[in-house]
Amino acid sequence: MVTVKCFEDNSRVKELLATAGTGKVLVVDGGGSLRCALLGDMIGDSAVKYGWEGVIIYGCVRDVDALAKLDLGVQALAPMPLKSVRKGVGEVGLTLFLGGATIENGEYIYADNNGVIVSSVALTMPV
Repeated sequence: MVTVKCFEDNSRVKELLATAGTGKVLVVDGGGSLRCALLGDMIGDSAVKYGWEGVIIYGCVRDVDALAKLDLGVQALAPMPLKSVRKGVGEVGLTLFLGGATIENGEYIYADNNGVIVSSVALTMPV
């Protein structure tokens, strides 16, 4: 996984999801803000184009119907129609502390509709 911490600014999310992401999941600490979305359909399209497996956001997303049609796993706290304001703020590769879990950049993360598991080792064999 790749970690990013940003608050109400999806600049780093957009940048990262426009880079090679085959086999990777982006984990975003958006501070739990419910005031604006950090991911929408256009950035989601970019993530698919560059091979990202998924995006987990401690914050909001928009365009949920379009995101659901993409070959991209997306989890977030809530939908929110308002875009973030891009100011170029955010830090990549930090250790995150979310939901009582410590999430290290480069660890493994697995998610489905029931929840999320973080591991320091791979739990499945690549196909």
